[in-house]
Amino acid sequence: MVERQLRRRGITDKRVLAAMGEIPRELFIAEEERHRTYNDEPVAIGHGQTISQPYMTALMAQSLELRGAESVLEVGAGSGYHAAVLGALAARVVAIELIPELAGQARRNLEAAGRAGNVRIIAGDGSLGFAECAPYDAISVAAGAPGIPAALLEQLNDPGHLVIPVGDRDEQELHIVTKRAGALSTRTSTACRFVPLRGGEGWR
Repeated sequence: MVERQLRRRGITDKRVLAAMGEIPRELFIAEEERHRTYNDEPVAIGHGQTISQPYMTALMAQSLELRGAESVLEVGAGSGYHAAVLGALAARVVAIELIPELAGQARRNLEAAGRAGNVRIIAGDGSLGFAECAPYDAISVAAGAPGIPAALLEQLNDPGHLVIPVGDRDEQELHIVTKRAGALSTRTSTACRFVPLRGGEGWR
């Protein structure tokens, strides 16, 4: 996976490559789907949700430019895999999942993988962020949004990076937002397809 799907497609951050080489992705996927664990594709995790393809996880993590001391917010915890990767790259991770059953599963998966120490899973509306622990040096959104939620921009530290898929319900573009000296700049990375971001500042 690391060599063929990540390194060959332009993932160069050594810490991201190391984290994804070390964390057992299969522990975050149901047994009946584990034969697809390392395929270059998203995998269903129940409740109409998916775990992103490995390349997209790596691309989003690399785009945040994490160095190890950051506080990170993840929106759309799913089964917990992306939170585990971010936890290996940053000091603290708060991961929000709208579906309580998946939030519970994410906690159990992180425990099983030995990655729960610096990752906190919250059941709630991720489109509103989690102001209690803000500001965040980096924010990663693993669901497609109709626009960039104002709450997330408010909770982003200065300087800071936010990565989010933006578009319609079926197709999006990955936006990378940088906040620096009070100003926001946005660049588009790649076309992508995520499940919809539901909530107060997402799809209703």
